[in-house]
Amino acid sequence: MKAVVCKAWGPPDSLVVEDVADLVPGAGQVVVDVKAAGVNFPDVLTVQGKYQVKPELPFTPGNEFAGIVRAVGDGVTAYKTGDRVIGFTRTGAFAEQALAPVEALVPMPPGMDFEVAAAITLTYGTSHHAIVDRGALQPGETMLVLGAAGGVGLAAIEIGKALGARVIAAASSPEKLTVCKAHGADVLIDYTREDLREALKAATGGRGPDVIYDPVGGVYSEPALRAIAWRGRHLVVGFANGEIPKLPWNLMLLKGASVVGVFWGDFVRREPQANLAAMRQMLGWMAEGRLRPLVSRRYALKDSAQALNDMAERKVTGKVVIVPGATA
Repeated sequence: MKAVVCKAWGPPDSLVVEDVADLVPGAGQVVVDVKAAGVNFPDVLTVQGKYQVKPELPFTPGNEFAGIVRAVGDGVTAYKTGDRVIGFTRTGAFAEQALAPVEALVPMPPGMDFEVAAAITLTYGTSHHAIVDRGALQPGETMLVLGAAGGVGLAAIEIGKALGARVIAAASSPEKLTVCKAHGADVLIDYTREDLREALKAATGGRGPDVIYDPVGGVYSEPALRAIAWRGRHLVVGFANGEIPKLPWNLMLLKGASVVGVFWGDFVRREPQANLAAMRQMLGWMAEGRLRPLVSRRYALKDSAQALNDMAERKVTGKVVIVPGATA
């Protein structure tokens, strides 16, 4: 089979596509023929050696995929050859085959497209864990989503609306904000042209957002936190801006606010049953049409480096996927 291989820490352009041996499942494992693999910002950091978790070199990047079960190992009874599944693993998705423990898989709902299925585990899983579990967003509350046109951002907008909240989307261009509105955002803020703190005051009558969903970091975190509502929750999801902000602690004191860490990958490892319950809830919302993942571009396996570069340069709206069977 063909697989993308990272042999040394470095930029995405250092990745190679090679022929490697077909995968063989061990006890409790499943091999899946990958039909599509989701691309996420942590993949960019992982190949550079900058992510919280460093896999052993060499490795195949990519951690979410959808496909068809090829083979099952001893003790696996939940799946059989030919089943359509969604999977999440630490590595290995950017390949024609992926190996996963059985607990890392969920059945694909009937009628779901492989590309959509490959685009939901990390982005929607992260956003659900952040908003429902860590942020405890309630119906009628207001949530600000920074970087709202990205994969986790659009997922956050849709989950916020599914929970009955008012959602403010902040992004870096009118085009991106148009996408946010199409996915349910109630208020739009272009933070490259508007003062974010003042715009939030105007949008909330001076009260501020109850929950801040922050996958961006950098220069936008502090003005957002300064505008937060009393007892607000600022969710630290990631640092797509590339800079980890240094926030004045007195801001949390003055607002009785909380800064809450969100690490979905470790949540999956530590609380797998809670994660599966969240995934089932979201698949139900998708069946009802309340969640509508946006796959904006598809790449062939040979173009995986370009997919990661586009992600790093923030050229991506919604989700992009790698399709191993594609030729261009």
